[in-house]
Amino acid sequence: MESTDRSAPAPSGNFGSDVSESLQFRPAQEGDLPNLVKMLADDPLGATRERVSEPVDSRYVEAFRSIDGDPNQELTVALSEGFPVGMLQLTFIPYLTHTGSWRCQVEGVRIARGVRGLGLGSVLLRWAIDRAKARGARLVQLTSDKSRPDALRFYGSLGFKATHEGFKLRLETPPIDSGTATEGSAEP
Repeated sequence: MESTDRSAPAPSGNFGSDVSESLQFRPAQEGDLPNLVKMLADDPLGATRERVSEPVDSRYVEAFRSIDGDPNQELTVALSEGFPVGMLQLTFIPYLTHTGSWRCQVEGVRIARGVRGLGLGSVLLRWAIDRAKARGARLVQLTSDKSRPDALRFYGSLGFKATHEGFKLRLETPPIDSGTATEGSAEP
């Protein structure tokens, strides 16, 4: 059954400026998928390509299991009052460049709608940078869709520089059933 509610519910409680100080981080668990998918779908681009349903679409479960089983992938959940309020995925990539160093690719950064604007995104990204350092990465990189000017400014405010032009090539995808994003929809 397709759900029309694409926003991840915010936890109950009084969320003031101190919510970012009480943020906790942990590896995502399969049981987090309903809330994570809602966060991914809760923006104009995500709404065109994600599928919020109950039960969670099996493709998300398969992807989660692949990520969870790969030691160079970390799908992380930010918690407030024990409830997922943010997420991101870190991919650690070995490179021959930069003297054979490791890079950390950041993807899928989301903060739940009900707690946006409280500084959680900054805390989440600073945590990710610290995590990359702890894993020995020499570079943290990310991409953001050009149609998200607020996100571009946000990443710049954290010290990220737009040093490269990115390119994507959409490959043929299997048919998409009713209720999912359509082929040719926006890509992150």
